[in-house]
Order: sequence, then C-alpha cells, then structure tokens
Amino acid sequence: MKMRDLLETWGLKSLKLSTGFVEGEFAAQDPDRDAAWDLYVELVTRIATQRLPGEAGDEVAALRSIYDLWGIVRSTLKAHRGCTVFAKLTIPFFNQDVRPFTARWHKQSIAGALDTLSGKEAFRQELESLRARLVAFTGLLSAIAGVEDITPEIMADAEA
Repeated sequence: MKMRDLLETWGLKSLKLSTGFVEGEFAAQDPDRDAAWDLYVELVTRIATQRLPGEAGDEVAALRSIYDLWGIVRSTLKAHRGCTVFAKLTIPFFNQDVRPFTARWHKQSIAGALDTLSGKEAFRQELESLRARLVAFTGLLSAIAGVEDITPEIMADAEA
C-alpha cells in the first residue's frame, strides 16, 4: 500500500507532505509502531478525541490539554530513535493542524476571550473541527501501530 492510499483511508489526503514520501510504499518499522502506539494512547485518552459538551468541561483546560500534546510528540520522537515514518507524518500534521489552533487560542486566551460566552462558543466550534482531524490522525496512528482503532467505540460512548 502506498502512503497516499493510507492517508486517503483516514481522510488525511490534504496533509502537505513531500511527493516522494507520499508516493512511496507504507513501511513502518518497530520504532514507528512503538511511537505511534505511544501517541495513540495519549490522543484517545484526552479531550483531543472527545466531544466537549456545552454544559461540561473547561475551555482553558481543553486548550492546555491540546497544547500539552506538543511535549508528548517531542518526547515520543526522542524516545523512539529511527521512527522516520511516524516523524514524517506527525510533525507536518501537528505543524499544519494543531499549531495554528494552539497559537491562535493561546493569544486569545491571554486577551480574555475564553472568559466571554462568545469566545467560549468560538473556541468550542474550532476545537470540534480540530477534534475531527485528530480523530482521523488517531486512526492513522492505529494503522501504523498495527492495532485496532478503538476511537469509534470511544466516540460512541461519549455521545451516548
């Protein structure tokens, strides 16, 4: 299977990656599988892949949880030397999808936007959009790790 096909399977074909990498065969090695599993566990156990109901949760805590993923990605990359496939997918995904969200909302949070009803609503809408992308990325991580993706079950439980 080509990397392009794997990305398309998980709805991530819009991710901007080098053509050579995307057209190459998907060939994860043990460090890739281990790194993917580590990040997969972090994502499925955070607000990153869960809906934040209007009557529950805290926007500042949710923003912090998403921001904290950066440190986890860095630690994972360092802990699994040689996780090239994982790195070539995770770094662009986080730079293209997560970084704009955290940068924008960090600045708005400092300005007090998360203290207003309209700011909270806007944050939750953008978080939901990011969450959809993170759920797709979590599915991709399950494929790299070689494990069953339990995200659909978690999503169903959260919605019930």
